Amino acid sequence: MPISVVINTYNSSRTLSKVLEAVKGFDEIVVCDMESTDNTVELARQGGARVVTFPKKHYNYADPARNYAIHQARHDWVLVIDHDEVVTPELRQALYKFIKHPGEVKGVYIPRRNFILDRFRRSTYPDYQLRFFHRENVNWPAEFHSEPEVYGEVTKLPSNRQELALIHIPASIDHLVNRIKRYAAADLTNAPKKRVTLAHVALLPFATFFNTYVLKGSARYGVAGFIAAATDSIGTFYRHAKRYEHNVRHNLAGGYDGELPALIAEDKREHIPQYEQMLIAEENQREREFAEKRDSDSNL
Repeated sequence: MPISVVINTYNSSRTLSKVLEAVKGFDEIVVCDMESTDNTVELARQGGARVVTFPKKHYNYADPARNYAIHQARHDWVLVIDHDEVVTPELRQALYKFIKHPGEVKGVYIPRRNFILDRFRRSTYPDYQLRFFHRENVNWPAEFHSEPEVYGEVTKLPSNRQELALIHIPASIDHLVNRIKRYAAADLTNAPKKRVTLAHVALLPFATFFNTYVLKGSARYGVAGFIAAATDSIGTFYRHAKRYEHNVRHNLAGGYDGELPALIAEDKREHIPQYEQMLIAEENQREREFAEKRDSDSNL
């Protein structure tokens, strides 16, 4: 029986060639691209993939395109991988062996090996991902970081055989920073009215750092582990800071682009703190004095 590989992409040129090279032994490769602005599509076609397009719109994550991508596959059994995941030869062989006698199973969890820069992150293994399934028995919700829903029995590949695990290509520092921004945007899209307190921006970043560095064991990976914990902490701060900005700006006169105090509407002035009222009064006085001086100079 044949297997289709489905890969979701957006500006994925850094890793896509390596990912495509690893899946050449499958019957079909489908790249579902979300209107990349780099050479992702060109690399996909050079790598032997059939390219389909899903409109990016305001999305900063792949989940809304998953169902569409899966149903572009021509074969019943589908392996979904991200643009930064490598399939080992052993995993490919195991999947083809499995579909010869799948029984009632409609989905398979696959272990994944994650890295912190150059270090294998053992504490996260096996990090099971539900990525192999019969395409007529799956639904992938559009929500951020959602997991596919398989209608039928599911099983897991053995975690003690690491050669069967997906290899998660380590993210670069630039990618980590971009991911922080994307996740913050996705968080706003999914829960735009969540309240932000001082604890969110002052305490949660430290809690995130402690969780990653100590509880999840990143400390054992030296410099790479510290960088991972620091970027996780920065991501927590940035996500809540962006939400606070979002909430505040939508409460200003002029909508999201309104600025304090220049665009404050007259009916909002009673809500401005006293010191801001003083600033506005002083600015108005300076403008009057300037106008008076200009009129006086013009009469000379």
